[in-house]
Amino acid sequence: MTHTHNSGRTIHVHRDQWHLAWDNSIEPIGRIQSGEIVEFDLLDSAGGQIGPESTVEAIKTLDFSRVDQVNGPIYVEGAEPGDTLEVEIVDLQPADWGWTAIIPGFGLLADEFSEPALKIWKIEGGADGWAEFLPGIRIPMAPFCGEIGLAPGALGALSTIPPYRHGGNMDTKHLTKGARLYLPIEAPGALYSMGDGHAAQGDGEVCGTAIEAPMHATVRLTVRKDLQVPQPQFLTAGPLATRTNTAPYYATDGIGPDLVEATRSAVRHMIEHLQRTYQLSREDAYMLCSVAVDLKLCEVVDMPNWLVGAFLPLSIFSK
Repeated sequence: MTHTHNSGRTIHVHRDQWHLAWDNSIEPIGRIQSGEIVEFDLLDSAGGQIGPESTVEAIKTLDFSRVDQVNGPIYVEGAEPGDTLEVEIVDLQPADWGWTAIIPGFGLLADEFSEPALKIWKIEGGADGWAEFLPGIRIPMAPFCGEIGLAPGALGALSTIPPYRHGGNMDTKHLTKGARLYLPIEAPGALYSMGDGHAAQGDGEVCGTAIEAPMHATVRLTVRKDLQVPQPQFLTAGPLATRTNTAPYYATDGIGPDLVEATRSAVRHMIEHLQRTYQLSREDAYMLCSVAVDLKLCEVVDMPNWLVGAFLPLSIFSK
C-alpha cells in the first residue's frame, strides 16, 4: 500500500523542550498532521553535563536524575490507540564531538569496573565522518537516537532509562537515516518524543554508553491505521552496518546456561583479546566494545547452554 505524505510545514523542537518520563499527562509542545516533519535539536544523553573539554571529574559528579532526557512530546492528529506510528528517520547530524564513559554501577560488567573513565571524541566529517579512538583505531560514524518512543496508555510516569512496548530507550543502532520504525500507539495523539543521540555504537552498548553526542534529528511522523504492531518493529535503510561491514570480524564466544552470564563471558573474552592483541588498557577495551563490537545470539536451542558471540569489525583498525 502506498502512503501519501503531507507536504505541509516542518515544526522545530528546541533543546530546552525536554522531559524525563514517558507520561501521557505531559502536555504536547506541538501538534502536527500525519505525514508532517519534525526537526529536533537534542542535547546529549547527559543533558549537557558533559562537554568537549570535560574530564573524568564530570563522571564523578554526574546527576543521574538528568540523564536520558527526551524532547517533545509531539501530538499527531488522528493518532488513536490501536494505530501504529511510522517514524521515518529523514536525517541525523551529530555535533563535532562526543563522549563515552564507564560510569560506576552501570553497564554489563559494572561489578568489574568500579572506577570512572571518560573518553572525549572529536568527530570529523559529520554523519559520514570518523572519530579516532586511539592512533590506528578509527570508528566510522553511523548516527541514530537511542531514545524514540510514545506515551504509554496507562496513567503514571515511566522512567526513560528502559525500553517498553511503546518504545523508549531502545538503543538500536540500525535506526539510522532512511530507516522506518513502527511503534504501537497507546495514547491519543501518540505523543512522540526522542533523544539520546549516538554518533556510533556496537550492538549491546555493553559499557552503558555509546559515542554520546548532541544531535540534530529530522523525522516524518505518519499514522498507520492499516498496520498493527504488538511491540516496536523496523525496516532498515539497507544492509546492516554498511560502514564497518567491509572486512573480516574476530569473534569471541560466551557459553553457559544463563543468557546474561554467557553475554558477560563473551564480552570479557573480547576485552582480553583487545588487551592482548592491540595492547589496550582494560578500560579502553571495554569502551571500544561498547562503541564497535556487536553482540549476536548464535545459538539458543541446544540446552542447557546458550551461545553468545561478540563480533569485532577488523575494519576499524589501520592496516
